[in-house]
Amino acid sequence: MAPIPARRRSLVLGCGLAVVIFAVGCLPSGGSAMGMPRPQPNLNFTIGVEGVVWCKGCRYAGYIESRDTSPLRNASALLRCRHGRRALSVWGATNSRGYFLIQTGAQAAPFTSKDCRVYVPRSPARGCAVAASPARMQGLPLRFRRFVTRPDGLQGRYVAGGFTFAPQDRSKC
Repeated sequence: MAPIPARRRSLVLGCGLAVVIFAVGCLPSGGSAMGMPRPQPNLNFTIGVEGVVWCKGCRYAGYIESRDTSPLRNASALLRCRHGRRALSVWGATNSRGYFLIQTGAQAAPFTSKDCRVYVPRSPARGCAVAASPARMQGLPLRFRRFVTRPDGLQGRYVAGGFTFAPQDRSKC
């Protein structure tokens, strides 16, 4: 067997060392003794769900003529998650623009978005009390929107869409 020239030998050794360093750097262990960064600590992952509640056909504060809707203020929204025997219920309320944001604590970790639905059980306005979309107590699924970095961890922000109520009799708005 012919000897390997010195130049080629240093190239082979250099590449071999680079492969070993790369492989050690990819290991899941800490590696801080070798100057490698420590893995990121466990994050607190929470869920945030946003949506809007509307009244179709009544001219309340904030009425949008092009949509023939008004935002419903103080409507209660419920995030309900169920997985096996585990359940989570978190309430939120709409602001003056009909917008709600429900945020969970760490107790949401065992649930996926498919385990959860959002409900608006009733309208806060007597004149606009008929559930038009979705049907009464049917609820809406969550759709992923983005990740939000919060001081206490990472939050998956979801959208539940819009809830619409309508008057039984338009003259009683």
